[in-house]
Amino acid sequence: MERNQYLEMFIDESTEHLQAVNDNLMKLEQNPGDTAIVDEVFRSAHTLKGMAATMGYEDLASLTHQMENVLDGIRNDKIEADSGVMDVVFASVDDLEAMVTDIASGGEGRRDVSAIVNRLEHVEKGTAPAEEKTSGAIIPESRALTYDDFERTVIQQAGEQDFNAYSVKISLSPDVILKAARVYMVFEVLEQAGEVVKSVPSVEELEDEQFELDFTIVLITKETQEDIQQRILKVSEVKTAEVKTVQIDEKPEEMKEEKNQFEEEAALPAEQGVRSPEPVSEASQKPVEKSTESSAAPQSKTIRVNIDRLDSLMNLFEELVIDRGRLEQISKELESSELTDTVEHMSRISGDLQSIILTMRMVPVEQVFNRFPRMVRSLSKELEKKVSLDIIGAETELDRTVIDEIGDPLVHLLRNSIDHGIEIPEKRRNAGKPETGHITLKAYHSGNHVFIEVSDDGGGINRDKVLQKALKSGVVSPENAAQLSDRQVYELLFSSGLSTADEISDISGRGVGLDVVKNKIESLGGTVSVDSSAGEGTHFLIQLPLTLSIISVMLVEVQDEVYAVPLSSIIETAIIKKDDIMAAHNQKVIDFRGSVVPLIDLTSFFDVPVTREENDYYSVVIVRKGEKMAALVVNSFIGQQEIVLKSLGDYLQNIFAISGATILGNGKVALILDCNALIK
Repeated sequence: MERNQYLEMFIDESTEHLQAVNDNLMKLEQNPGDTAIVDEVFRSAHTLKGMAATMGYEDLASLTHQMENVLDGIRNDKIEADSGVMDVVFASVDDLEAMVTDIASGGEGRRDVSAIVNRLEHVEKGTAPAEEKTSGAIIPESRALTYDDFERTVIQQAGEQDFNAYSVKISLSPDVILKAARVYMVFEVLEQAGEVVKSVPSVEELEDEQFELDFTIVLITKETQEDIQQRILKVSEVKTAEVKTVQIDEKPEEMKEEKNQFEEEAALPAEQGVRSPEPVSEASQKPVEKSTESSAAPQSKTIRVNIDRLDSLMNLFEELVIDRGRLEQISKELESSELTDTVEHMSRISGDLQSIILTMRMVPVEQVFNRFPRMVRSLSKELEKKVSLDIIGAETELDRTVIDEIGDPLVHLLRNSIDHGIEIPEKRRNAGKPETGHITLKAYHSGNHVFIEVSDDGGGINRDKVLQKALKSGVVSPENAAQLSDRQVYELLFSSGLSTADEISDISGRGVGLDVVKNKIESLGGTVSVDSSAGEGTHFLIQLPLTLSIISVMLVEVQDEVYAVPLSSIIETAIIKKDDIMAAHNQKVIDFRGSVVPLIDLTSFFDVPVTREENDYYSVVIVRKGEKMAALVVNSFIGQQEIVLKSLGDYLQNIFAISGATILGNGKVALILDCNALIK
């Protein structure tokens, strides 16, 4: 079959099946006796194996087949799904995910999986694999000899040209001193006789002595088996040399059957652009009579669309929004009722179209959240802690561009909660808490924003420790430190280079992370805050916009220039008297509802040419960033409008307090203010 024809569908389907395997394995660990869960895992693994075999990814199919054997043992009560067994199965899933990732990036999905195959085989047999430490590496007892497509072709072509292909299993003496030196000598004598195709373990592992006493070499030569054996046995400290002829067989029968099944399933969806149906169970694979039209199964109402096409559609619609604004401006200037009616109708239609396009781009945060249970399980084991993760609101939807960016910040917050927040079981018992700590990951909509909460019931943040670190790092002065509230102290954790970790670890505590989290969230137009209670836990709150490309703004005039202020940052607008302006610490401020708010005159801040005379009243826009506020002085308010956020391009990068630009209805360009940077 033509691999490229089905490659994209294969990657999508494989990713979904692996995610289903991960999710169900987590459930199985909590309910080891639930055979229905094992059946779900087995079904996903079986489908993945058939797809991989059809596409020619033999390593992927082989490992999945070995994992299937273990799952079958669990399903038939021959293997107990305890923590050790689940660790091995999870490790095999990690290798499968790595292979699919390699295929998605243009690779062939090849991977040395002999170590995990060895562990799976021992789980299946109910024996413990022999392992020993050498240079910090775990050495498997045996390695499986498999061939990829290239190696198969080389061996087959060698046979056609009257060459012999041998697999040579060499065993060194138990008292050998320099194993790597003996391996080198074996390679040298074999390369004199022919060409070495592969070795198991790999050459690098042999050089690093990451093997016991046995290794296998595949050789192409015109010499006989006896000649090769005699050559090897001449090398000192070689105990035995077993030479066998390599036979490249066709694919196993079950893989052939799976190939035919997958090709039949894939052919129709590939042409029509819809998903292939899930494989049916063996019990349901019985011949049935043709059903009547009324009893026919409902057709799928979903299609797979490349995200690049949605991006192109969004870009075209953004241009339409700009033209819509232009038409609205022209209709006002011409005062034509017919044109006004047409433009209003066009605005309503384009508004509906905008809603549909934005909805098409919305993706459940479940896509990001799904990978966290595995991560929490691994980290809690590594840190010898008991941690459970509760996920709420995984169906909450966000724009795909935002989804792509929030994964790393959430990973760090969760790692931070496990490492710093949740205490070890003994400490929790002494504090009268359950041994198992709880982390809650929650997402929900509110207005035009999505909120994501990460909270734990750990020990909380040590206020004094944070303050001492901040003073030592120069993040805050001693004078200001005495006036900070608890929440303001906790916010200091987002400062660059500030960490409260006693020890540097691979998980967290390198003095970086929370500042990166904050910068990433703010670059998405969002905010992040933290609150904590000593002994009770910590709570992080992230606020994100639904979408990044089309935003609502307040247009304001600064002298003769127009600026756009995002509505998500605005608290309210106001008119103040010149006499209401005060000074504090060489900074102009105003009293806004009992709070002292700094005043920023945008005319002087952006060095805008002055074209208007000052009067006794100022127009101000009150903006907020977390707990901080600022009052922006403008000349006048134009009004609210939906605009398209455009990048300033490569020539105008890192412009302070400007996040982008937009084209207005009159064709002029307005700069969009970055209120977070202004307040910072």
